[in-house]
Amino acid sequence: MKTQYIILLAGALTMVSCKREGCTDPTATNYDKKAKKDDGNCQYEQSAGYTIPSSYVFKDASGNLTVDHQGQTDRLNQLREMIEMMEQGSGQLVSSVALKDMFANVNGDGNGNFSFASTKQLKDKCFELDQQFFEDMMDSLAVSSASFASQAASGQAGVLQNGTSTYLFSSNGIQYSEVIEKGLMGAIFMNQALNTYFSADKMNVDNTLAVDPAAGKHYTAMEHHWDEAFGYFGVSTDFPDSVPGDFWGKYCNSVNPILGSNQLMISQFLKGRAAISGKVYTDRDAAISKIRMMWEKIAAQVAMKYLDEAYSNFANPAARLHELSEAYGFIMCLKYAPLETRVMSASEVSNLLDEFGSNFWDLSLSQIQQIKTALDAKY
Repeated sequence: MKTQYIILLAGALTMVSCKREGCTDPTATNYDKKAKKDDGNCQYEQSAGYTIPSSYVFKDASGNLTVDHQGQTDRLNQLREMIEMMEQGSGQLVSSVALKDMFANVNGDGNGNFSFASTKQLKDKCFELDQQFFEDMMDSLAVSSASFASQAASGQAGVLQNGTSTYLFSSNGIQYSEVIEKGLMGAIFMNQALNTYFSADKMNVDNTLAVDPAAGKHYTAMEHHWDEAFGYFGVSTDFPDSVPGDFWGKYCNSVNPILGSNQLMISQFLKGRAAISGKVYTDRDAAISKIRMMWEKIAAQVAMKYLDEAYSNFANPAARLHELSEAYGFIMCLKYAPLETRVMSASEVSNLLDEFGSNFWDLSLSQIQQIKTALDAKY
């Protein structure tokens, strides 16, 4: 028995001391997500005419930083503060006027819409046909918040507790704060990045002269448009070493074990930007296509994740309705995928949303399963 114990102990020590070695750089072509220790053998894509950096830091020949997406950073922060106000509805009355003033940043700088000054706004970047839709939901959230002291039930707006979280639901079981947040992630961030800044209009611009070096704008117009698309993805320069706590970077990371989305998104954002600086536009366009397809997959996979959770938590109304609201918002995002690469048409997305019905309280297990099956059949 002593001999067996010594053998087992030696084996255990060997397993503890041996960490899987491999390439730990997600931008490398041989990246191993299971590796715990870098073996020094990372391999990188060889591209004629340009060099792909390991993080989203680009400089000109004089060493000037050429990346700027402050407008996108402002809008991400504006939505964060809108979310904070919407979530206050679980404990107090929320003003729909205040929400809509934030959405449009009425009067611009200095009027108290946000904790910071900015001339940017969310509304004018929102998919135009859906602007009124989101404002109507803000009205509905404000109406629901008048019942913050009541317990939510079918036909009764109010709040429900799930662990340490308190959620405000409308009389038809919708958590409007989640639908608005996720919907705007699609109607603004995803739509602007994939359909506006990656469009021919924004990509077929000058890529020779810096916009305004005297004003610190050392980037070309094309480089700047690419950076603005990256800004809407909402991650730091060293993603995925650093993962944000919200928006697309957070959800990209949450489904990474299934999709390998972290490495693909950052590697293609890096490659496309480097290709622009190297004026290799075929590589730029290939990166655009891959980013577009993966962004859509991320939205679909996160929607499925929340549907799975709603199904599993069916006996817990607070969790179930919260997760259904999240799933609904992410399915909405699918209609903003570009026509060139999209998997579901706008009408198919609309039909899938219709399957949620007009009252989330009434959704049965079998109906949730039907939505999951329809989504799975496409993705």
